Amino acid sequence: MRATIGLAGLLVVLTACGGTVGTAAPPPAATATTAPTPTPTPSPVVTGPNVSGCFTEDDGRIFTHGDDLPGVVTGKGETGVVITYERNGNVCTWRPLSDRLVAAGYRVLLYARDSRTPPEDVAVAMGRRLAKEKGVKRLFFVGGSIGATTAPLAAARLGARTAGIVALSGAIDPGDAAKITAPLLQIGTENDGYGGAADLQAAHDAATKAAADELLVVKGESAHASAMFRAPYGPQVLDRVLTFMNRHRQPGRR
Repeated sequence: MRATIGLAGLLVVLTACGGTVGTAAPPPAATATTAPTPTPTPSPVVTGPNVSGCFTEDDGRIFTHGDDLPGVVTGKGETGVVITYERNGNVCTWRPLSDRLVAAGYRVLLYARDSRTPPEDVAVAMGRRLAKEKGVKRLFFVGGSIGATTAPLAAARLGARTAGIVALSGAIDPGDAAKITAPLLQIGTENDGYGGAADLQAAHDAATKAAADELLVVKGESAHASAMFRAPYGPQVLDRVLTFMNRHRQPGRR
């Protein structure tokens, strides 16, 4: 199945109230009854095992890999999801997606990585780690930016265990896209400098062997990778990822 869907850009119209333009009156002087400015509550300090301060043992099992880098496996589902974040990013901005997936019955692995190590190699290692978890039968590879660009390469190395690929703001080489046989979903914004409309369309056109080839371009926007989750259209992006994965989590479903 090949599908291309665009989201219309958001248009906010600000209507000014009528009145005479003049100099604003000064604020009233403070009195004895004026409420004091509240002191912000400091964020709790995470001291135990954690990943980037936003995933702890309350979320799942913390592990280490490579040069003592942390990761976490959260959720209990039979379908695993390996998330590889964008360069100069971290796992924290992917929490909105992780929480949605865990609530929907997926088992999710997120990990900190050394930017010097090729994302493909680490994603493969994380996929093999997650595949060994008791009860895990199939895997999705989800990536942002460079993690999205290399996700098809990692997925190919896992072979039949791969349930699908979700690439956010990736620039998948058309030659690599032409070899994809697993279901593929690409999401990005029209004006993104990396993984924008042109990059996404080129990979979409080349992925003729993919079991499904879906593309969502958010028109008139430029948010990159996981930044899309925090945009006004973030809920639609998360919904689209979950719908795609639910459709392809079982072998042979289209």
